[in-house]
Amino acid sequence: MRHPRHRFAIAAALTAAALVTGCQGESSTESLSLKSLTETADGVPDDGASTCPLPYDMAEAAKTAGLEPETGPGPVQDGGEPIATAEGGKRAAAGDPLAENPGALVSCTFHVGEEDVQVHTLATRGPSGIAPLAPVVSSLAAVDNNDLVSYVDKVAQAEVGEVFITDSGNVASVRLKLDGEGHAALLVGTGQAGHTSLASEQVGDLTSALADQVQ
Repeated sequence: MRHPRHRFAIAAALTAAALVTGCQGESSTESLSLKSLTETADGVPDDGASTCPLPYDMAEAAKTAGLEPETGPGPVQDGGEPIATAEGGKRAAAGDPLAENPGALVSCTFHVGEEDVQVHTLATRGPSGIAPLAPVVSSLAAVDNNDLVSYVDKVAQAEVGEVFITDSGNVASVRLKLDGEGHAALLVGTGQAGHTSLASEQVGDLTSALADQVQ
């Protein structure tokens, strides 16, 4: 006959195992929302951070995009710049785009092989496409004002998950799914127009893979 204490020990062990199994099946990643991104941006020091505060796994994203080069945080040439910076939220001053249309922007830098990769995550209360990031697009993709306005408008009107790549092929944007109110987008830029080793399709696939990680 089995001792009662043994039965209790077995029951306790089975209960613990069930609890562990249940926990392993649940995701610990918080859904992306205007509130959560704003709180994340507010938590980034004014002089930037040495790690990206968002759950991006560049190695996994590169693998999904069919890229094999070594990846890592920060630029290829470490010049002492922060890996992550933030705008909006409590930093937004009157008249700023992220004050007029309240929201937040978190920007992180990685590298894939010899290419620096900028990853900008933006959320705003009202539709904006990637309007606050227009100067970034202009710089990286070398587009004129008309093409820039057209690109920003396309991203603003996009369906969630729809990726738009600039004609230069080195910048891609995708509208993200938000939990609750607001609008969000991810912009990824590699190298400079005409000076990147990644094909436009690879940039688009990399953007889609990163989007899946954050939303």
